[in-house]
Amino acid sequence: MMKSEYPIETLLGMDYYVTETLGTGGVLKKTPSDFVVGEIYGDIKMIGGPYLICELEKTNWDLQKGVKEISKVLGVSQRRIGWGGTKDKRAVTRQLISIYGVSEEDVGNIRIKDISLKVAGHANTQISLGDLKGNDFAITIRDIEAADPVPVLEEVSSALSAGKIPNYFGIQRFGATRPVTHLTGFDVLKGDFREAVKTYVSFSCGNEPGETEVARKNYLDTEDVRETLAIMPTHLRYERAMLHHLIEEPGDYEGALKVTPPKLLSMFVSAAQSWLFNKALSRRLEAGGLDEPLVGDRLIFGGGREDIVTGDNIGTAKVHMRRGRCAPAIFMPGSEEFRPAGEIDRYIAELLDESGITPESFGLAAEITGTAFRGALRAASIRTDMKYEVSGDSVGLEFSLPPGTYATTLSREIMKADPEKMV
Repeated sequence: MMKSEYPIETLLGMDYYVTETLGTGGVLKKTPSDFVVGEIYGDIKMIGGPYLICELEKTNWDLQKGVKEISKVLGVSQRRIGWGGTKDKRAVTRQLISIYGVSEEDVGNIRIKDISLKVAGHANTQISLGDLKGNDFAITIRDIEAADPVPVLEEVSSALSAGKIPNYFGIQRFGATRPVTHLTGFDVLKGDFREAVKTYVSFSCGNEPGETEVARKNYLDTEDVRETLAIMPTHLRYERAMLHHLIEEPGDYEGALKVTPPKLLSMFVSAAQSWLFNKALSRRLEAGGLDEPLVGDRLIFGGGREDIVTGDNIGTAKVHMRRGRCAPAIFMPGSEEFRPAGEIDRYIAELLDESGITPESFGLAAEITGTAFRGALRAASIRTDMKYEVSGDSVGLEFSLPPGTYATTLSREIMKADPEKMV
């Protein structure tokens, strides 16, 4: 096991690599076509209905912005459009979306650069997260620095097959260039909406254009809404929307948060849960490898069944894990009662206590965001088969992952590079 040398990863709880060979280095997503993602779906019954199901292919488009543009061209609310998963912006992505109450002809008339829609059928229900079964990836890492990348590729491939690679939430979850979502989420959970707005508008990593840094610092120092809005760059539409609202409704910080898209608003809180998961996962790695159970571990099985490792059943748990039937898992707390089962649960409880967050905090956040945060169990490790091909100073990878598992987390284990080269 190796410790990350990058401060941003430590900040986000991504403390370790489990493989010990030096990384390949290189650049991920040098072009959007270097990162191709296709969704895997279960049986979607397209037997007629008000929802038009379409395959959306986009290149270098943020999903939220793409959906907004599609809704604008169609002249319908964004709320009519459903999807199973949010994909990387700098990529070529293919996924199903549903659009309520539009015709095939309407969709056929859409002309948006680097976006295409192909009608797949009609259904009685919208596409949602539960329909997504996984994602297929075809990735190219360019400009690798390793003279011979095969040893690290072999080690990572073996570790993946054994379920040893940590299932960290990737940096994109928190903000690729400005990891602010979880910080805002913790403010929301504390019920401090004024601080949540201040955090989102003013937080800086010192890596944005000068005019942006000036605007953020101005709000940090003065909280002067009008003055900050006057100098806030126009492309920062969410920050500007919050400030606009505060001019119209002074002191309504909760309302200012709610001007952001609902999915972004809920992302603040889920990012806070993700940070807790990453911190707990790094603590679990310090206790032992992810391919062997420890007493107190939570386990998650393929069918969703859960169990807890005890002194009595640890032998059986080892057999199940070696056969790939289950994986160690970490519970991300929410509004449901959280009863610590082992050391990792107790560590999460300590983090919550330090932050002053309780199950009631998640209930309050649910009222604000319109999303339930009951708590969820997430596998601590990644298990998959990976194909690779080396061509000059490039490495091509092909693999599949379950929903919510980050391909960049897998690539990170191979590259061991500056995170800026992986987003």
